[in-house]
Amino acid sequence: MEKYNLRNLDCASCAATIEESLMKLDEVKFVSVSFATASMTIDTDNFEKVINKIKEVEPDVELEDASKENTRVPVNLLIANKRALMKATAGILLLFTGIIFNERLHNTPYHIAEYLVFISAYLIVGWKVLALAVKNIIRGRVFNEYFLMSIATLGAFAIDQMPEAVAVMLFYVVGELFQDIAVNKSRRSIKSLLEIRPDYAHQKLDGAIKKVSPEELNIGDVIIVKAGEKIPLDGLVTDGNSFIDTSALTGESVPRSIKPNDEVLAGMINQSGLITVKVTKPFGESSISKILEMVENAASRKAETEKFITTFAKYYTPVVVFGALLLALLPPLFISEATFSDWIYRALVVLVISCPCALVISIPLGYFGGIGGASRRGILVKGSNFLDALTQVKTVVFDKTGTLTKGEFKVSGIFPSNDFDEKSVLEYAAYAEFNSNHPIAKSIIESYRQEFDSSRIKEVEEIPGFGVKALIDNKEIVAGNDNLLHKENIEHDTCEVEGSVVHVVIEKKYAGYMVISDNLKEDSIDTIKQLGNKGINTVMLTGDNYYSAGIFARKLGITEYYAELLPEDKVEHIERMLNKKDKVAFVGDGINDAPVLARADVGFAMGALGSDAAIETADVVLMTDSPSKVVDAIDIASRTRKIVWQNIIFALGVKMIFIVLGIFGIATMWEAVFGDMGVAIIAILNATRVLNPS
Repeated sequence: MEKYNLRNLDCASCAATIEESLMKLDEVKFVSVSFATASMTIDTDNFEKVINKIKEVEPDVELEDASKENTRVPVNLLIANKRALMKATAGILLLFTGIIFNERLHNTPYHIAEYLVFISAYLIVGWKVLALAVKNIIRGRVFNEYFLMSIATLGAFAIDQMPEAVAVMLFYVVGELFQDIAVNKSRRSIKSLLEIRPDYAHQKLDGAIKKVSPEELNIGDVIIVKAGEKIPLDGLVTDGNSFIDTSALTGESVPRSIKPNDEVLAGMINQSGLITVKVTKPFGESSISKILEMVENAASRKAETEKFITTFAKYYTPVVVFGALLLALLPPLFISEATFSDWIYRALVVLVISCPCALVISIPLGYFGGIGGASRRGILVKGSNFLDALTQVKTVVFDKTGTLTKGEFKVSGIFPSNDFDEKSVLEYAAYAEFNSNHPIAKSIIESYRQEFDSSRIKEVEEIPGFGVKALIDNKEIVAGNDNLLHKENIEHDTCEVEGSVVHVVIEKKYAGYMVISDNLKEDSIDTIKQLGNKGINTVMLTGDNYYSAGIFARKLGITEYYAELLPEDKVEHIERMLNKKDKVAFVGDGINDAPVLARADVGFAMGALGSDAAIETADVVLMTDSPSKVVDAIDIASRTRKIVWQNIIFALGVKMIFIVLGIFGIATMWEAVFGDMGVAIIAILNATRVLNPS
């Protein structure tokens, strides 16, 4: 899959035309063209044929490698659009001059001046539209906004309605100007996120400091990061203490303290002291690189509403054109007092007001704004289709450990049995879990607080969902949950214990158990409450024992929970819920729960900062450990969909009213122009509201 920027992509219909044309090529497996991001994502075996097809349908559009920043959004949008401003200004001046001539010089020998002024104004503001209409007709693409504008204005000239003809083109240019400003504002919201991409790194090599590109560095290289600089690559702090700003990645404003052996990620900003960092990932594999790629590609996954509007516009325009043609011809033929000039004028009014620009532009812009607004709050949505799906979610399923709880386990008690002591139980459990990355295993290792002699470990077998078997000092050690003891037929007298429990068996003899404590996150209870207030059912799935799961479920107010689950058991529960036909979201840590994340309608990766598996698997990536971000994501999705449907209803409603008024001769060309461009501008401005979720 390759991504390209599209220069000179002027309109949403152009983007739709390119996408539709490329989809018909056998060599193209997948293609998505986004007007909002002026980009194309494509999977093809014959790129030369793709370029030729684009040149055939849109000759002015040029492809650029997405890694280049040639399509930067200008800072001053008025300066960037100065040509459009100059055309609009000249058009306005000439239009008013023509109106003055029309009033003062009509029916005089100087009547020709009136035509010269109006024609000049018309060509200044409308030449591009006329040229594009002709080019599209030559290519066999007749029914589009340029054709509508050209037919309507040339028809107005033909029936001596020159001021209206100029006004149509003038307000079209002004509308395009507002469109460019609004679209670029939305693009800039995403670009602001992409600006966290680091530009350079200070490599420390043989005592010297060298300024290099982050792409040049490898795993194990050492870099220094000065106060105020972006951290260029993922790594571990080897020297120095500081505070880092993670807001660009997480949306959280509170700086985080770091010290030696702490992990830092590319894109974070070092706020205070000088730190030395050992690189753990090359830039191409760093979390920030994957995040940026994900955000840039989000526009390629389109919502059904977005797809429908593109298809709707494709059939809507020819229907309008033929309808206007019938409106111009039939009444004068069947109504004795009707005149062709009157009904042609009414048909031209209908043509102007019927332009689908407001819908074709504002709908994708609304979804794009929703994705941009969410990213500002540390919620990365992989496509507008997932925004739509979130509005239909009826059940949110949570993993427990690390999702609703902090996952900061501590050994709170050791209870030996059968003449074993606490030291032996902890020591053998720590050695058995030495190579495990599970949070409970880490808590046991941290509690041991002794030097490890890895030569004592001979064999290790991890049993997913149960625990671990290992050969330590040539003794068989079993460490795991109660189910593992039953599986291994180990006699024991303790099954139900409050909290997470690790039982230890030494040489087939029960040695005792350890209680591992965990705590709920600060916002977990409020998250469950808020979801309940929205009418959303909450479920908890966990591999922990039923006793411990029940305690947490009661604290949270969750009535439906399932415990002692293996990864495949969680998938079965999700499958059962999906069979009810309601949309189901799953919230997990993105590593152990990858199969469930992939199976749910919407998969949330919780606390996914630095987790490659989460970024790859989930549909929505939450950059912090806060479960309340799930509620924020649903709120943003609902607001986005609400604004999108506001635009659809508003645009179609106003157009239908004006079409009826135009048919009955009540609406004039001036009102049609204001109605069409006014609706487009209001819809675009309304779509940009979603960039600032409230």
